[in-house]
Amino acid sequence: MGARRRTIATTAVIALVTALGAAACTSSPPGPQDAATALAAALESGDLDGVAFTPDVSADQAEKQRTDAYDAVVEALGEDALRVSLVSAETLEDDDALADAVLRFTWSTAGSAAADSERQWTYETTARLERDDEDVWRTHWASTILAPDLTVAEDLVVSRETPQRANVLGAGGEVLVEARDVFRVGIDKTFLPAAEAGAAARGLAAALEIDPDEYAKRVESAGDKAFVEAIVIRREDSYYDVPALRKLPGVNAIDDSLPLAPTRTFARPILGTVGTATAEIIEKSGGAIQAGDLTGLSGLQRQFDEQLRGRPGLRIDARGIEGSGSEGQARTLFTVPAVDGEPLQLTLDSLVQQSAENVLASVGPASAIVAIRPSTGEVLAAASGPGSQGLSTATLGQYAPGSTFKVVSALALLRAGLTPDSSVTCTDGITVDGRRFDNFPDYPAAALGDIPLRTAFANSCNTAFIGLRDETPQDAVVDAAGSLGLLPTQSLGFASFVGAVPSDSDGTDHAATMIGQGRVLASPLGMATVAASVAAGRTVTPHLVEPGSSSADDATDDSTSSAQASDDESDESSKDAETTDEPRPHVDLTSDEGAALRSLMRAVVTDGGAGFLRDLPGEVMAKTGTAQFGETDDLRNHVWMIAIQGDLAVAVFVDEGEYGSTTAGPLLTRFLESPVVAALTD
Repeated sequence: MGARRRTIATTAVIALVTALGAAACTSSPPGPQDAATALAAALESGDLDGVAFTPDVSADQAEKQRTDAYDAVVEALGEDALRVSLVSAETLEDDDALADAVLRFTWSTAGSAAADSERQWTYETTARLERDDEDVWRTHWASTILAPDLTVAEDLVVSRETPQRANVLGAGGEVLVEARDVFRVGIDKTFLPAAEAGAAARGLAAALEIDPDEYAKRVESAGDKAFVEAIVIRREDSYYDVPALRKLPGVNAIDDSLPLAPTRTFARPILGTVGTATAEIIEKSGGAIQAGDLTGLSGLQRQFDEQLRGRPGLRIDARGIEGSGSEGQARTLFTVPAVDGEPLQLTLDSLVQQSAENVLASVGPASAIVAIRPSTGEVLAAASGPGSQGLSTATLGQYAPGSTFKVVSALALLRAGLTPDSSVTCTDGITVDGRRFDNFPDYPAAALGDIPLRTAFANSCNTAFIGLRDETPQDAVVDAAGSLGLLPTQSLGFASFVGAVPSDSDGTDHAATMIGQGRVLASPLGMATVAASVAAGRTVTPHLVEPGSSSADDATDDSTSSAQASDDESDESSKDAETTDEPRPHVDLTSDEGAALRSLMRAVVTDGGAGFLRDLPGEVMAKTGTAQFGETDDLRNHVWMIAIQGDLAVAVFVDEGEYGSTTAGPLLTRFLESPVVAALTD
């Protein structure tokens, strides 16, 4: 029995040893897949230290060849432009110690992995791998791994073709912004010794009336051969004597062209400017924009820069390096044609815009005129005066609208059951929760007492509207504002603010809301929209950019307005308008409501404070507005007027003036009487 057991055990051991031996003899060496995958990752990253090469080359040598070959491409397309993936790694049929790894290279020519395939340079190369005696797969290095047929005597060279920047168009396709001849004036540091650059910069700055210290600092910190631009001068601008400037030490005036509007001031806060791309813009572009490129720097030029700029053309060549015997010789590996920019179509009418700017040219405080065509919502003019100091008061200003907001309050009252002929009470003053509200100082005594709503509106009786506050809760006023186009949450497709009416007002705040003060805010664009909605008999949404334009930065811009309205007769300037998290459902303006509001606005011209418009052609309708702001002992007035004439709605605003009728009124009259606008409203 024991002998039998030993026999069985011995047989089992022999069988196990035999099996293990057979397994050891038949195990396969490692395949090339892992080594090939690691090679692809290393080529993409540029760090080849982890790649095993055959003894004839080192990782350092391979990495230097890769860097030398790709330097120009990486500089042009960006460090993250390259992706390398493994297509296959298979041993040779007649030698399992050799393998070919097929690698796919993809360069994103727009600087982004999401670029469309037509602008991606994609190709495949083959790397030969060899398994050594220790079963390590090593790469036979060759420059052809990097690009098709690339030799060690060639580098990759990238050439860019700049596309033509598109024009900005106005109403009827008229060109507003196009390439115009200019002089780039600045200090050329190759013109004088480095030690004299600072003094030369200050001399030029003095002649141009710009900050000498700031410009000198820029010049002194620039490279030894740099040209440091100080100003761009239109060729036809006679204000500057360019020949005289050229005679100053170190000054160069380079002939060039830039996309410019008809004049230096024409709609500048809205259109923005074009210039050499800043470091910030270049960094954010992901490689699409390079140093020296022209880009939009502000306004619509920046917001719609991608559309206007187009996409550069690209050519990648393999070119012989210096000393190779074939230097200068090149063969093209990849090309992408340039795509010119697409025009940006706006609704601005150049003649109407220029008329508005002419009217505002001598106004000292911040000011604006906005004109809208009610039938379409097209913004024909959005002018900001010189007192706005480059800000777009017209589209971004935030001010208490004063009595122009009574159009909104009147709509809320109409919805509460009143009519233009309903009797209301207008007193000298009214007190709400201990706070007294008065009419404006020159309010006519004949319009006091029990009077029709039409008369109270025409003469702008504050006390009548405040006295009716219980008829129109704050929600009703918010709804009425929305019906007239003051929708704070809507995006108009460009940097804009229309208005904001707080939803949580009560007491004195609600009373102030009824007369367009307190925390109510509006822009001239917003109040022109109110007038346009009344004219059209429906809610008008203004538009400045025609449909079809695309923007990566839908309604943001560097040009933001810091102008804020203050409360009437109190120091509440730090309180911003608050709105509910969820906007109230929109209520459309009806044609009957529009007709009633037009009759009220017509009464302002025939029987109220805008009688100076009575002789203008057509049935002009208007509303005046004055909103107090500042400290109690130093109250000042924002002044407004809105008007309708034919298919034209206008808002005029001046940051500080006397009354709407006496300060904004003459500006409105001049605008409506200008030949261009008069022809438009015939």
